[in-house]
Amino acid sequence: MSVKPLEGKIAIVTGAGQGVGRGIALALARHGAKVALLGRTLAKVEATAEECGNGARGFHVDIKDAEAIKAATAQVIEAFGGVDILVNNAQEVPLGTLDKVTDEAFLAGFESGPIATMRMMKACRASMTERGGGVIINLTSSATIRWDMAGYGPYAAVKKAIQALTRAAAAEWGPEGIRVLNIAPHADSPGLKSWIEARPAEAEAFFKTIPLRRIGRCEEDIGEAVAALCGPSFSYLTGATIPLDGGQANFDG
Repeated sequence: MSVKPLEGKIAIVTGAGQGVGRGIALALARHGAKVALLGRTLAKVEATAEECGNGARGFHVDIKDAEAIKAATAQVIEAFGGVDILVNNAQEVPLGTLDKVTDEAFLAGFESGPIATMRMMKACRASMTERGGGVIINLTSSATIRWDMAGYGPYAAVKKAIQALTRAAAAEWGPEGIRVLNIAPHADSPGLKSWIEARPAEAEAFFKTIPLRRIGRCEEDIGEAVAALCGPSFSYLTGATIPLDGGQANFDG
């Protein structure tokens, strides 16, 4: 029987109870990784862990809580023996125009986005270094490069900050064998469905601008891509933003 490309790797996925996080966790597990699923609703991440199999476990954590991040990461390292892969997926999204997004929502976006991303990366770094390296996948969005930023400024600001942290971590930790990447996915997630319901006309026009004419599937499209990026075939790729959006956004512009 052939060895799976992520056999023996230990992965942490935040926000893994549904949507993109769940899809990524399932794909990583299918390719051999043992997955720790972190989320605010323990029942959801435990359900995903059961789907994953291969010794996967769910852990409760509020990613806006610095001490909770430290505790959960320590629990994963104690239970599984270390960390090789980190996927920072969980995020509260501050959508709306500047006059509609409250300070509280904007702060929550930063606390659950770039601040939590940096805390999670730092919490996992030592273990990755001890194990000879690792891969960190952070989630950004094509909202950061929209030609019309109306209604997306706070969200784009949060995601742009994550991109900057990814570039910094890739540069600073590359000598330790840690690769750090962004993905910018469009996926059939609960968040996208809520957006479609709230803005049906905008959503219809939006989908027509996707060259492949479909939204990505959480597991088969986004999860499989992440599993590949974490594998040996991409061992020389770091510091980049990978658009998983059917060719819609022009990150090269």
